[in-house]
Amino acid sequence: MAWNESGGGNRDPWGGRGGDRGPPDLDEAFRKLQAQLSGIFGKGRGGSSGASSGKAAGSALGIGLGLLVILYLALGIYQVDEQERGVVFRFGALQEDIVMPGLHWNPPIIDRVEKLNVTRVQSHEHSAHMLTEDENIVEVSLTVQWVVSDPKAHVVEVRNPAASLVHATESALRHVAGGSKMDSVMTEGREAIAMEVQERLQNYLDRYRTGILISKVNIDRTSPPNQVRDAFDDVQKAKEDEQRVINEANAVAESVVPRARGEAQKQIERANAYRDQVIARAEGEAERFSKLLAEYQGAKGVTRDRLYIDAMESVLGNTSKIMVDVQGNNLMMLPLDRMQQAGASAMVAPRNEDMVQELSDDIRKLNDRADAERSRVVR
Repeated sequence: MAWNESGGGNRDPWGGRGGDRGPPDLDEAFRKLQAQLSGIFGKGRGGSSGASSGKAAGSALGIGLGLLVILYLALGIYQVDEQERGVVFRFGALQEDIVMPGLHWNPPIIDRVEKLNVTRVQSHEHSAHMLTEDENIVEVSLTVQWVVSDPKAHVVEVRNPAASLVHATESALRHVAGGSKMDSVMTEGREAIAMEVQERLQNYLDRYRTGILISKVNIDRTSPPNQVRDAFDDVQKAKEDEQRVINEANAVAESVVPRARGEAQKQIERANAYRDQVIARAEGEAERFSKLLAEYQGAKGVTRDRLYIDAMESVLGNTSKIMVDVQGNNLMMLPLDRMQQAGASAMVAPRNEDMVQELSDDIRKLNDRADAERSRVVR
């Protein structure tokens, strides 16, 4: 119900207990607040009011001090992640212990903790023009990958580790490239140069105590300056042609040499086979002669005649004439080649059949006589 409606009693909301009082005095409200503040800080006027004000001031001071202590303790709590390590400075002095991952507390203002990521692989790209050993200018671009290995040294020993890394990379690269030839830097020697730069760079950083560990050095690009690029491309093309011709020659050599070696091995095997054959034949002849000698010693006459007949048979068996030794001093010769020709012509000319028959009878008689004579000799 509103204050000015019927039944509301015509009461003024700004009044206190009566309906005829006006709005509160702001000056009086400020004076009351000032009196309360004065009582808190011990400036009260009455004895009872001073005692109550002192109790209020003490409790407020205790609460304030407790809040400050809680705030101080809360500000000292911090967390170190798994990939981080913390370095503690107490009143500016380095502490020996390294803060490991986890939740920790250090007194604020007294201690200062600096956290470093020791697992993240950071990279630094570097490019420079330099003079090689054979007095050629090349442009080399590389990437250095590194991690923090010693947090204390990385924070304390060097003011700017990143700048030290840049200068050390420049020095190591110029030292290695300056001691190499241009062909090695541009082509097959890049991997060896990267490894040597990494080793020398790590030595520099360890000597400076930067706390940096080089994990990898990659040679990204090596090229001649733009002013001589065309001439360098011509040289590279000539070298590629040279290598191609060498490869073709090697391919021909690899196809010819095995064939020649095979032919040589075949000749060697053939010679060895001929040698074994000759040796075996000689050994067989020697063995046969030994056995023949034993037979000859047992029957000299018969063996001598037999040897004579075998020798004559082997000699005369390859001729076209036969010599027949008949009784007396006469020696008969049979021309077998002419007789064969006559036999062939007899097939064409039947009129020579009688002559051929006669010759055949004579040959048969001579053969019978020769067999009889041979039988007599053998006896």
